[in-house]
Amino acid sequence: MNNDPVEPFDALIIGVGQSGKPLATALAKKGWRTAIIERNQVGGSCINYGCTPTKTLLSSAEMAFQARRAAEFGIDIADIGVDFKAVIERKDKVVQKFRDGINDSFAETENLTFIQGEARFTAPREIAVKLPAGGQRNLTANYIFIDCGTHPKKPDLPGLDTVSWVTSTELMDATELPEHLLILGGGYIGVEFSQMFRRFGSEVTIIERGDQLLSREDKDIADELTKILEDEGVRVMTNTSVEQVSRSGDNGVTLALKTDKGPVLLTGTKLLVVTGTTPNTAALNLTAAGITTDEHGFIQVNDKLETSQPGVYALGDIKGGPAFTHISYDDYRVVKKNLLEGGDASIVGRPVPYTIFTDPQLGRVGLSETEARQQGKSIKVASMPMSSVARAIETNRTGGLMKVIIDADTDQILGAAILGMEGGEVMTMLQIAMMGNVTYPRLRDAVFAHPTLAEALNNVFSRVE
Repeated sequence: MNNDPVEPFDALIIGVGQSGKPLATALAKKGWRTAIIERNQVGGSCINYGCTPTKTLLSSAEMAFQARRAAEFGIDIADIGVDFKAVIERKDKVVQKFRDGINDSFAETENLTFIQGEARFTAPREIAVKLPAGGQRNLTANYIFIDCGTHPKKPDLPGLDTVSWVTSTELMDATELPEHLLILGGGYIGVEFSQMFRRFGSEVTIIERGDQLLSREDKDIADELTKILEDEGVRVMTNTSVEQVSRSGDNGVTLALKTDKGPVLLTGTKLLVVTGTTPNTAALNLTAAGITTDEHGFIQVNDKLETSQPGVYALGDIKGGPAFTHISYDDYRVVKKNLLEGGDASIVGRPVPYTIFTDPQLGRVGLSETEARQQGKSIKVASMPMSSVARAIETNRTGGLMKVIIDADTDQILGAAILGMEGGEVMTMLQIAMMGNVTYPRLRDAVFAHPTLAEALNNVFSRVE
């Protein structure tokens, strides 16, 4: 039995993710004696293996791609190459800068204690923190917030343990560029990494079980992105499942595939598995706290983010639902408003915009056409290829299309998918219009500066069907 003293705090936060970090600072600045615990690196998935490192690498890949296209713009650049080691080093420096910023802000905040270690519940309001150097600290508080995120899920595939496969996190720390990268999974991470490594110089093949990439998107959007990837040399195999994984030579991988055209053997030099995530709940001993999870291990919460144990909250990816940094940050805003400002904020009905940072980007908000029709809504659709956008033509970036879903009765915008240059920014303009209940004719007839991407809204809304 551990007889170490129990240290009292006003609030305990487990995990320095995109909710935990700002919440810890906000509580401490309000005078709450707060402790925040992290077992790995501060910053959560976004800074350590999500947004920050991937978008840093994607920018390097885009630079290489645009340099190779210089002749299309009348510019002569010779001997273009990729120093992959330097690319990874640049990524590491950017990530470390963000980590250092968090650590510095913690050190400068009064009433805030940062503890490195692994936390687990020992009672509904008590946790024990296993320290890296040995021993533990026992902590208690009336309010506890869990922001521990998720980690990549390992699929149940015959022979997977016989090869050296990698997650996206591990691949971003590679020291050598794969000759042939096999990507198992055609979701958001899979498509971003496929284009990134193709532009770095790898041969790339995506293997997707479903009948299209990006299963949540309309087929026309997914098909257009598939064409863009294939035009850059990415091989896309849909309706394809892995029957067996085996070694090939010293470090290679062979996949026995079942396709709609029959069995196929595919060999590569590196296997990237991106088939979903699982919550980091195993080490938390949630049973001791009386906290309920679903069948996948995600913590169940109400619309105020409180768990089945009053006073204990779950924020970010560990509660399931949309796994985006901005959703995690909004979780912080909900808790802050309710606990520190006497508000009544809720996660019910909030918008879930997102951007996939392929080139061109795919920005999405609201309903897709498929979702709107499944809900029985009476809709109109405005669609236009990016090859009709003046700014895209001038910059020679005409891949993609704009698609907006409109309520046929009210002319309100229900959703949009913008697959095109700066698609995330154009999507955000439409999100703002949705927030302000601006009808599509007002955007169709608005005066926007020429030649901007915003001006394309005039044209796309002139094609409503």
